[in-house]
Amino acid sequence: MRIPLPPVPLPEGLVEVAREFADGTRAAAEPRNAATVILMRPSPDGPEVYYMRRQVSMDFAGGMYVFPGGGVDPRDFDTTVGWAGPSPVDWAARLGCDEETARALVCAAVRETFEESGVLLAGTSETSVVADTTPDDWEADRVALESRELSMTDFLNRRGLVLRTDLLGVWDAWLTPVFEPKRYRTWFFAAALPAGQVTRDVSSESSSVTWLPARAAADRADAGELAMMPPTYLTSMEIGTHAGPEEVLEVARSRSVEMFTPSVEPLGDAWTLSMPDRLRPLVAERRA
Repeated sequence: MRIPLPPVPLPEGLVEVAREFADGTRAAAEPRNAATVILMRPSPDGPEVYYMRRQVSMDFAGGMYVFPGGGVDPRDFDTTVGWAGPSPVDWAARLGCDEETARALVCAAVRETFEESGVLLAGTSETSVVADTTPDDWEADRVALESRELSMTDFLNRRGLVLRTDLLGVWDAWLTPVFEPKRYRTWFFAAALPAGQVTRDVSSESSSVTWLPARAAADRADAGELAMMPPTYLTSMEIGTHAGPEEVLEVARSRSVEMFTPSVEPLGDAWTLSMPDRLRPLVAERRA
């Protein structure tokens, strides 16, 4: 499956539908908050990123290569969750949302990464990180989290752990266009694979997983060898301009984001969806 990559000419019919949403003729679907994590490790070709190929049967982004992540769960709002690193107030300023939502987004980012890759950004203190989550008892907890039989707060408290929120950086935030039937406000976080931990192909939502240098993943998407939604492609392209995970995290830890919603804009005599201005030169260079 090949997905057209930015800038993509839009069919006139879709442009007209977008106009109807813009002028209020149609009502847009209510978005759901979500978090996704760009999980990285070093490689000779720059940051290597963990990608999951979603099951083709999934009703959203089926067959696409994505980063670990998913929707915020009501229990992610629990204020008693163990916490180390930047406070929810600090995260709210960086994520461009209220404190309650920021806490839930950070919790969802850590939870979804563990559920979908087996990697846990937590430790017994603000200076420690779990070294191994492969034993059977850890896998049982991961499955219980994934099935919602166990909350993140109970899981961490049972094991005497706290969220290591300092291991995360914020990269971007995208809101699905108004004309899509399913919409998500998705905050993109970045994190490095903790020393000693390994990823595992454990998510029920993926058909396969792979580590790829970010720029190689963007190249393969350009060649039609793997399918990505535009935000994943553009993020991979940008991450691939950096030398390694630490450089990416240095940028991410200093960033604050505003939610970006692609809108319809001119493309020659046709129309396309907009993208963040900082990414336009990178796309233009690839299309030259």
